[in-house]
Amino acid sequence: MKINICDVAAFVKFTVMTGKSAAVSGSDQAQPAQGDESAKVARRPGRPSGSGRGPEQRARLLDAALALFARQGIVDTTLGQVAREAGFTPAMMHYYFKTRDQLLDVLIDERFMPLRNKLSGAFQLTPDNPVAAIMLLAQRLVEVAVEYPWFPSLWIREVISEGGLLKQRMHERFGDENQKRGITFIEKWQKEGKLNPGLEPSLVFLSVIGLAILPLATSAMGRNDPARRKLTADDIARHAVALLTHGVAQPASA
Repeated sequence: MKINICDVAAFVKFTVMTGKSAAVSGSDQAQPAQGDESAKVARRPGRPSGSGRGPEQRARLLDAALALFARQGIVDTTLGQVAREAGFTPAMMHYYFKTRDQLLDVLIDERFMPLRNKLSGAFQLTPDNPVAAIMLLAQRLVEVAVEYPWFPSLWIREVISEGGLLKQRMHERFGDENQKRGITFIEKWQKEGKLNPGLEPSLVFLSVIGLAILPLATSAMGRNDPARRKLTADDIARHAVALLTHGVAQPASA
Protein backbone atom coordinates (compact mmCIF):
# COMPACT_ATOMS: atom_id res chain seq x y z
CA MET A 1 0.00 0.00 0.00
CA LYS A 2 1.36 3.35 -0.98
CA ILE A 3 1.41 5.90 1.85
CA ASN A 4 0.85 9.48 0.95
CA ILE A 5 3.30 11.57 2.99
CA CYS A 6 1.06 14.64 2.83
CA ASP A 7 -1.86 12.72 4.33
CA VAL A 8 0.30 11.50 7.24
CA ALA A 9 1.53 15.01 7.99
CA ALA A 10 -2.00 16.37 8.02
CA PHE A 11 -3.17 13.61 10.38
CA VAL A 12 -0.32 14.27 12.85
CA LYS A 13 -1.00 17.99 12.83
CA PHE A 14 -4.72 17.42 13.52
CA THR A 15 -3.94 15.07 16.43
CA VAL A 16 -1.54 17.53 18.09
CA MET A 17 -3.92 20.47 17.80
CA THR A 18 -6.83 18.43 19.19
CA GLY A 19 -4.74 17.41 22.22
CA LYS A 20 -3.79 21.01 22.95
CA SER A 21 -7.40 22.15 22.80
CA ALA A 22 -8.48 19.46 25.24
CA ALA A 23 -5.68 20.36 27.65
CA VAL A 24 -6.58 24.02 27.57
CA SER A 25 -10.27 23.23 28.08
CA GLY A 26 -9.49 20.99 31.05
CA SER A 27 -7.21 23.61 32.56
CA ASP A 28 -9.96 26.23 32.30
CA GLN A 29 -12.40 24.00 34.10
CA ALA A 30 -9.94 23.10 36.86
CA GLN A 31 -8.75 26.67 37.54
CA PRO A 32 -11.39 29.42 37.58
CA ALA A 33 -10.45 32.92 36.53
CA GLN A 34 -8.61 34.97 39.13
CA GLY A 35 -11.53 37.36 39.56
CA ASP A 36 -13.98 34.51 40.21
CA GLU A 37 -11.63 32.92 42.72
CA SER A 38 -11.10 36.13 44.70
CA ALA A 39 -14.84 36.67 44.84
CA LYS A 40 -15.27 33.27 46.48
CA VAL A 41 -12.64 33.89 49.18
CA ALA A 42 -14.35 34.90 52.42
CA ARG A 43 -13.22 38.23 53.89
CA ARG A 44 -11.24 37.79 57.05
CA PRO A 45 -12.95 38.88 60.28
CA GLY A 46 -12.17 42.39 61.51
CA ARG A 47 -13.25 45.99 61.06
CA PRO A 48 -15.82 46.33 58.25
CA SER A 49 -14.37 47.34 54.88
CA GLY A 50 -14.27 51.04 54.10
CA SER A 51 -13.87 51.85 57.77
CA GLY A 52 -11.04 54.34 57.42
CA ARG A 53 -8.89 55.11 60.42
CA GLY A 54 -10.03 53.32 63.56
CA PRO A 55 -9.57 55.97 66.28
CA GLU A 56 -11.38 58.63 64.25
CA GLN A 57 -14.32 56.33 63.53
CA ARG A 58 -14.56 55.27 67.16
CA ALA A 59 -14.50 58.89 68.33
CA ARG A 60 -17.28 59.77 65.88
CA LEU A 61 -19.40 56.96 67.28
CA LEU A 62 -18.86 58.23 70.83
CA ASP A 63 -19.77 61.78 69.78
CA ALA A 64 -22.90 60.54 68.07
CA ALA A 65 -23.90 58.53 71.13
CA LEU A 66 -23.52 61.55 73.41
CA ALA A 67 -25.58 63.73 71.08
CA LEU A 68 -28.41 61.18 70.93
CA PHE A 69 -28.32 60.43 74.65
CA ALA A 70 -28.62 64.15 75.39
CA ARG A 71 -31.41 64.58 72.85
CA GLN A 72 -33.63 61.58 73.57
CA GLY A 73 -32.19 59.71 76.55
CA ILE A 74 -30.13 56.56 76.87
CA VAL A 75 -33.01 54.12 77.23
CA ASP A 76 -34.62 55.28 73.99
CA THR A 77 -31.41 55.12 71.96
CA THR A 78 -30.32 51.98 70.12
CA LEU A 79 -26.90 51.10 68.75
CA GLY A 80 -28.37 51.23 65.26
CA GLN A 81 -29.47 54.81 65.80
CA VAL A 82 -26.00 55.73 67.00
CA ALA A 83 -24.48 54.19 63.87
CA ARG A 84 -26.84 56.17 61.61
CA GLU A 85 -26.17 59.38 63.52
CA ALA A 86 -22.43 58.90 62.92
CA GLY A 87 -22.97 57.95 59.27
CA PHE A 88 -21.86 54.33 59.67
CA THR A 89 -23.39 50.90 59.24
CA PRO A 90 -24.61 48.76 62.16
CA ALA A 91 -21.71 46.39 61.38
CA MET A 92 -19.24 49.18 62.07
CA MET A 93 -20.98 49.97 65.36
CA HIS A 94 -20.95 46.31 66.36
CA TYR A 95 -17.23 46.06 65.63
CA TYR A 96 -16.45 48.68 68.29
CA PHE A 97 -19.34 48.21 70.73
CA LYS A 98 -21.23 44.96 71.10
CA THR A 99 -23.81 46.25 73.59
CA ARG A 100 -25.18 49.54 74.85
CA ASP A 101 -23.77 48.79 78.31
CA GLN A 102 -20.29 48.46 76.83
CA LEU A 103 -20.75 51.75 74.99
CA LEU A 104 -21.96 53.45 78.17
CA ASP A 105 -18.97 52.18 80.16
CA VAL A 106 -16.56 53.54 77.55
CA LEU A 107 -18.33 56.91 77.60
CA ILE A 108 -18.10 57.02 81.40
CA ASP A 109 -14.38 56.20 81.38
CA GLU A 110 -13.33 58.42 78.48
CA ARG A 111 -15.78 61.31 78.47
CA PHE A 112 -17.46 61.65 81.88
CA MET A 113 -14.69 60.81 84.33
CA PRO A 114 -12.36 63.66 83.25
CA LEU A 115 -15.25 66.10 83.68
CA ARG A 116 -16.29 64.54 86.99
CA ASN A 117 -12.75 64.83 88.32
CA LYS A 118 -12.54 68.45 87.27
CA LEU A 119 -15.81 69.32 89.01
CA SER A 120 -15.18 67.31 92.16
CA GLY A 121 -11.85 69.01 92.85
CA ALA A 122 -13.31 72.48 93.46
CA PHE A 123 -13.85 72.01 97.20
CA GLN A 124 -10.42 70.47 97.76
CA LEU A 125 -8.66 73.41 96.11
CA THR A 126 -10.10 75.93 98.59
CA PRO A 127 -10.86 73.90 101.74
CA ASP A 128 -10.80 76.95 104.02
CA ASN A 129 -12.93 79.25 101.88
CA PRO A 130 -16.39 77.80 101.20
CA VAL A 131 -17.64 80.79 99.23
CA ALA A 132 -14.66 80.61 96.88
CA ALA A 133 -15.11 76.84 96.57
CA ILE A 134 -18.78 77.11 95.60
CA MET A 135 -18.03 79.96 93.19
CA LEU A 136 -15.29 77.86 91.57
CA LEU A 137 -17.67 74.92 91.22
CA ALA A 138 -20.28 77.11 89.52
CA GLN A 139 -17.72 78.58 87.14
CA ARG A 140 -16.36 75.15 86.23
CA LEU A 141 -19.85 73.84 85.57
CA VAL A 142 -20.49 76.65 83.12
CA GLU A 143 -17.10 76.16 81.45
CA VAL A 144 -17.74 72.44 80.99
CA ALA A 145 -21.26 73.06 79.69
CA VAL A 146 -19.98 75.53 77.10
CA GLU A 147 -17.09 73.33 75.97
CA TYR A 148 -19.26 70.20 75.75
CA PRO A 149 -22.74 71.17 74.47
CA TRP A 150 -24.14 67.70 75.22
CA PHE A 151 -23.29 68.00 78.92
CA PRO A 152 -26.15 70.18 80.30
CA SER A 153 -29.04 68.25 78.75
CA LEU A 154 -27.49 64.86 79.38
CA TRP A 155 -26.60 65.64 82.98
CA ILE A 156 -30.10 66.88 83.79
CA ARG A 157 -31.79 64.04 81.92
CA GLU A 158 -29.61 61.17 83.09
CA VAL A 159 -27.94 62.20 86.36
CA ILE A 160 -30.15 64.65 88.23
CA SER A 161 -33.46 63.08 87.19
CA GLU A 162 -34.69 60.09 89.16
CA GLY A 163 -34.09 56.79 87.41
CA GLY A 164 -31.50 58.08 84.96
CA LEU A 165 -29.54 55.19 83.45
CA LEU A 166 -26.25 57.08 83.53
CA LYS A 167 -26.73 57.86 87.22
CA GLN A 168 -27.43 54.20 87.98
CA ARG A 169 -24.42 53.04 86.02
CA MET A 170 -22.04 55.51 87.63
CA HIS A 171 -23.37 54.63 91.10
CA GLU A 172 -22.83 50.92 90.40
CA ARG A 173 -19.23 51.57 89.42
CA PHE A 174 -18.15 54.36 91.77
CA GLY A 175 -20.69 54.54 94.56
CA ASP A 176 -21.53 57.87 96.19
CA GLU A 177 -18.18 58.77 97.76
CA ASN A 178 -17.95 62.08 95.88
CA GLN A 179 -21.38 63.13 97.07
CA LYS A 180 -20.59 62.19 100.67
CA ARG A 181 -17.30 64.07 100.51
CA GLY A 182 -19.06 67.20 99.29
CA ILE A 183 -21.67 67.01 102.05
CA THR A 184 -18.89 66.57 104.62
CA PHE A 185 -17.27 69.79 103.42
CA ILE A 186 -20.57 71.71 103.69
CA GLU A 187 -21.25 70.40 107.23
CA LYS A 188 -17.70 71.22 108.32
CA TRP A 189 -17.96 74.79 107.02
CA GLN A 190 -21.30 75.26 108.77
CA LYS A 191 -19.87 74.06 112.09
CA GLU A 192 -16.95 76.45 111.69
CA GLY A 193 -19.34 79.33 111.11
CA LYS A 194 -18.06 79.90 107.57
CA LEU A 195 -21.27 78.98 105.79
CA ASN A 196 -24.93 79.76 106.26
CA PRO A 197 -26.30 77.25 108.80
CA GLY A 198 -29.68 77.37 107.08
CA LEU A 199 -28.32 75.56 104.03
CA GLU A 200 -29.25 71.93 103.56
CA PRO A 201 -25.90 70.21 102.81
CA SER A 202 -27.39 67.55 100.55
CA LEU A 203 -29.01 70.21 98.33
CA VAL A 204 -26.05 72.55 97.84
CA PHE A 205 -24.52 70.74 94.88
CA LEU A 206 -27.93 70.25 93.29
CA SER A 207 -28.65 73.96 93.71
CA VAL A 208 -25.36 74.94 92.10
CA ILE A 209 -26.05 72.57 89.20
CA GLY A 210 -29.47 74.12 88.69
CA LEU A 211 -28.17 77.68 88.68
CA ALA A 212 -25.18 76.97 86.48
CA ILE A 213 -26.29 74.54 83.78
CA LEU A 214 -30.09 74.62 83.69
CA PRO A 215 -30.04 77.90 81.72
CA LEU A 216 -27.63 76.31 79.22
CA ALA A 217 -29.67 73.11 79.01
CA THR A 218 -32.72 75.16 78.04
CA SER A 219 -30.83 77.58 75.79
CA ALA A 220 -32.64 76.31 72.71
CA MET A 221 -35.95 77.45 74.21
CA GLY A 222 -34.50 80.86 74.94
CA ARG A 223 -33.55 81.64 71.36
CA ASN A 224 -36.94 83.20 70.76
CA ASP A 225 -36.83 85.11 74.02
CA PRO A 226 -35.30 88.57 73.43
CA ALA A 227 -34.28 88.82 77.08
CA ARG A 228 -32.42 85.50 77.13
CA ARG A 229 -30.98 84.98 73.70
CA LYS A 230 -28.26 87.60 74.28
CA LEU A 231 -27.01 85.94 77.46
CA THR A 232 -23.49 84.53 77.35
CA ALA A 233 -21.87 81.83 79.44
CA ASP A 234 -20.14 84.54 81.48
CA ASP A 235 -23.51 86.14 82.22
CA ILE A 236 -24.85 82.82 83.48
CA ALA A 237 -21.80 82.20 85.67
CA ARG A 238 -21.96 85.71 87.11
CA HIS A 239 -25.68 85.33 87.89
CA ALA A 240 -25.14 81.94 89.57
CA VAL A 241 -22.30 83.22 91.73
CA ALA A 242 -24.19 86.37 92.74
CA LEU A 243 -27.27 84.41 93.73
CA LEU A 244 -25.24 81.84 95.62
CA THR A 245 -23.14 84.33 97.56
CA HIS A 246 -25.65 87.10 98.25
CA GLY A 247 -29.07 85.69 97.44
CA VAL A 248 -31.50 88.40 96.35
CA ALA A 249 -30.40 90.87 99.03
CA GLN A 250 -28.30 93.89 98.23
CA PRO A 251 -24.63 93.05 98.92
CA ALA A 252 -23.16 94.89 101.87
CA SER A 253 -20.95 97.77 100.81
CA ALA A 254 -17.27 97.34 101.45
